[in-house]
Amino acid sequence: MSASNAPASNPFARPDFPFALRLVTESAALAAYDWAGRSAKEDGDGAAVDAMRKALSEIGINAIVMIGEGEKDNAPLLYRGERIGQKDPEIEIAVDPIEGTTNMANGVDNSMAVMALAPRGAMFDLGPSFYMDKLVLPAAAKGKVDPAWPVKQRLEALSDALRKPVRELRIFVLNRKRHHAMIKDIHAAGARTMLQENGDVAGAFMALQDGQPVDALFGTGGSPEGVITAIFARAMGGEFFGRVDPQSDDEAEKVRAFGLDTGKWLAGSDLVKAEHALFVASGINSGPVCQGVRIEGNTAILHTLILDAATGARYDLTSRLPHA
Repeated sequence: MSASNAPASNPFARPDFPFALRLVTESAALAAYDWAGRSAKEDGDGAAVDAMRKALSEIGINAIVMIGEGEKDNAPLLYRGERIGQKDPEIEIAVDPIEGTTNMANGVDNSMAVMALAPRGAMFDLGPSFYMDKLVLPAAAKGKVDPAWPVKQRLEALSDALRKPVRELRIFVLNRKRHHAMIKDIHAAGARTMLQENGDVAGAFMALQDGQPVDALFGTGGSPEGVITAIFARAMGGEFFGRVDPQSDDEAEKVRAFGLDTGKWLAGSDLVKAEHALFVASGINSGPVCQGVRIEGNTAILHTLILDAATGARYDLTSRLPHA
């Protein structure tokens, strides 16, 4: 159903709806910015969670948190299953009040407040899954790389799709012990890596965006970021695959009990089964997706990016807010 003939009660049909959502991520970004570079990771995260939750309750939606903070971060707000608002119809949200919390705390590039929204029943229920193995591909490689292939075969197929020698491919990978063997395989095949300590949402964005120094994203990061990435990958014409990938025995046991198959790769359309879905991000510290907060006198200048999966529309917004 297109936005033009969707029921009036459908918030995704409202032309103003995407722009109202920026108030949510901007509130979280500004609250987190007050802690940026102060080596206070928990304080910054707590401030962003509180601000995002408050803003969500004020924009007139009825939402259920499908993927949020909860048990992994010991958060009392924005936990999986929390309901916000009372209007109809109910929608689903995935939130990450600070993507790149360590970067925020350390005052380095690439942190932002992020959320994604879809109609009720659209988001795959990942239950207790905290971590997900991911493959993100640009539009030119869509349908040409199987996530189940070994690293070398993936790289050869990506090389053919992009018409670029394997030796010139650069793959974004989080620099974690769990990836050391894969990083060796990437290098053994002749390709390059971009190793970052945090921020696989930004890494996925770079893989999907023309002109960025990344050709794909490989490896395991957070499950919330997986669902969020599936939405903007669709909006940007690329491809996303994810597979739940527990990183502890406790998580593995909970994932099995919930009925999730750790061997099954899910496409982006499996993770978000809806035409209408939105991605919203506001920068805290500057990165590939958003410019960070700037303070000029008593004014905070924020940059927000909104992507519409149904239309491919992209909105780059600048807000100037009072800031004491």
